[in-house]
Amino acid sequence: MATEQERAELDARARQGETVVPGGTGGKSLEAQEHLAEGRSRGGQTRREQLGTEGYKELGHRGGETRREQIGHEGYQEMGRKGGLSTMDKSGEERAAEEGIEIDESKYKTR
Repeated sequence: MATEQERAELDARARQGETVVPGGTGGKSLEAQEHLAEGRSRGGQTRREQLGTEGYKELGHRGGETRREQIGHEGYQEMGRKGGLSTMDKSGEERAAEEGIEIDESKYKTR
């Protein structure tokens, strides 16, 4: 638990517009951010209880279908090219730049 002084510092940062509590985005004070985070967490738990495993599975499936419609075969192909270039040391983007390989991110980036 944070000391009174730490809480005062966090509150000052929150009043400046910084998110100091994970899930507290939009709160104008430390206390407001704590309440928002708690409510959002509780809301997520309630939704999980409502949907269950199968419900979440269905949501994920729908999301995948939507993404497939958005980027299509070409988008996945381009994404795979970039991913295939990645190594433990470098991202696919870095390797593509080094080796002069053109990657058209517009094929899979949502506008």
